[in-house]
Amino acid sequence: MSQLTVRAPEDLVGRVRLAAAAAGQSMNEYVVVVLDAATDPNLAGSQVERIRQRLAQAGLLEVLPYDDGHRPSPEALRQTGRRATSGRSLSELVHEGR
Repeated sequence: MSQLTVRAPEDLVGRVRLAAAAAGQSMNEYVVVVLDAATDPNLAGSQVERIRQRLAQAGLLEVLPYDDGHRPSPEALRQTGRRATSGRSLSELVHEGR
């Protein structure tokens, strides 16, 4: 298993801590579920579906036109990167309860 270190604003960390506690999970468990929901379209389950729905509404969930295990083209990555950096931040959306 790998480890990931993330720098985040204190208010975001506080909201994640509260959301994890409300879900009865550790912060690590909660963040792993959120990251799984954001990146694996094959996941199912009420909590994961709610997270995926929020990410999709925010325009942060990309449904990729390929699912064959091949890497996307550099242009597809650039386009996805541009879309990912536009719009409202995830912390704003989480704060609003979306």
